[in-house]
Amino acid sequence: MKIRSFLLAMMLCALCVTQASALEYTFDAPEDYLFGQPTSDDTIYEWENPNVDRSKNAALIAPGFGSPTSYLPGSGEYLTPNLVPGALNGGLVNQVGSANINGGTTGSSVIPGQYPSVNGNVTMTQIPGGSPTNIAQGSTTGGYTEVTSDLYYSNGSLGTLKIPSIGLTVGVYEGTGSAPLLKGAGHFTNTSIWDGNVALAGHNRGVRNDFGKIHTLNAGDTITLTTKLGTRTYAVASVEKVSVNDSSGTAPTTDNRVTLYTCVMNQPEYRWKVTAIQQG
Repeated sequence: MKIRSFLLAMMLCALCVTQASALEYTFDAPEDYLFGQPTSDDTIYEWENPNVDRSKNAALIAPGFGSPTSYLPGSGEYLTPNLVPGALNGGLVNQVGSANINGGTTGSSVIPGQYPSVNGNVTMTQIPGGSPTNIAQGSTTGGYTEVTSDLYYSNGSLGTLKIPSIGLTVGVYEGTGSAPLLKGAGHFTNTSIWDGNVALAGHNRGVRNDFGKIHTLNAGDTITLTTKLGTRTYAVASVEKVSVNDSSGTAPTTDNRVTLYTCVMNQPEYRWKVTAIQQG
């Protein structure tokens, strides 16, 4: 009995020591999606100018398919032509037409963040449809109405400015400092308040952004100014992006007009200037 048990044990041991090479193994590789993506980044980065305008100001409407310029990079028409980059290089075109980019007038003095000052220099003023007129600032030539105490309303304003196309109704206050502009539109001191050229300024952002949309005005849009001397309606003649040193819009003129100034957002060296001529 012991011998039989011993023989059975020996047979089992012999089966257990069978060479591994006698067995067949098959391994199936897992599918690709079971592996994670590599975390290393082999991308080659090239330097780019960080000051490139990538806002809608630089957006282009692509040319038509198959047109001669359809394959050229940077071709097409600007989505917002009145905000075209590079205005001082002749690139600005707005709804009114090609803009007149001014480099500033002799003797003008402007502190960044403020508006052109009015001085006593003699300047050349171009009147739409006419010829340049030599006018001394501060004179009564061509029409000039001085601001006097009897022209103020009880609320301290000099009048009301309305621009229906942009939904603006705002009071006009004397001066272009921070205090008047917190109330509404500011009237350039020593410019006319009625006859001739009425020059006004306003904020384009913040709590008071009264002039925030004046650069979108089209030729022919109406502007109404009401003072104690009456009400006049003007038609927009030009929308310009000018140098911060440009003070041509404060010069007296032989016609009746309003000139509006405001800052250009994020471009402290420029100003928007809108000129509107009296109708009729």
